[in-house]
Amino acid sequence: MRIIEGNMIGTGLRFAIIASRFNELITSKLIEGAKDALSRHDVRHQDVDIYWTPGAWEQPLVAKEIALSGKYDAIIALGAVIKGDTSHNEYVAGEASKGLAIVALEHRIPVGFGIITCDTLEQALMRSGSKAGNKGAETALAALETANVLKEARTKKESKDV
Repeated sequence: MRIIEGNMIGTGLRFAIIASRFNELITSKLIEGAKDALSRHDVRHQDVDIYWTPGAWEQPLVAKEIALSGKYDAIIALGAVIKGDTSHNEYVAGEASKGLAIVALEHRIPVGFGIITCDTLEQALMRSGSKAGNKGAETALAALETANVLKEARTKKESKDV
């Protein structure tokens, strides 16, 4: 039995972070968590680019353009959708999630989903670097591992094709 799994070494990998300006207080903490996690796993500072979008809704389109560029090994989408007085948050989060998943599948690139969805600002703060950890860091590590799984799987496929 062969087991193919990704390692947690980011040497030579390039990442695009897409950050939502809406709820920037939270997003900035998620970005710091992601940058720290990548740095701790040997990703060079110059191998990470940050793209700002107005909100989570715009992230799938930007992710698609990033994927089409072919310059990155993974995309990390970060932001916060916090429930308000209406159900608007459900539409934004749901469509952002669906759109990012489509980009990943159609373009065969890992797209980490670090858009946290919370009922309150307090919950968002907890998930962006407090008691509940930093979901930006977790998302970055998932993207790193997935990029390495794909790299390994593609290497195995190429060696089999030879």
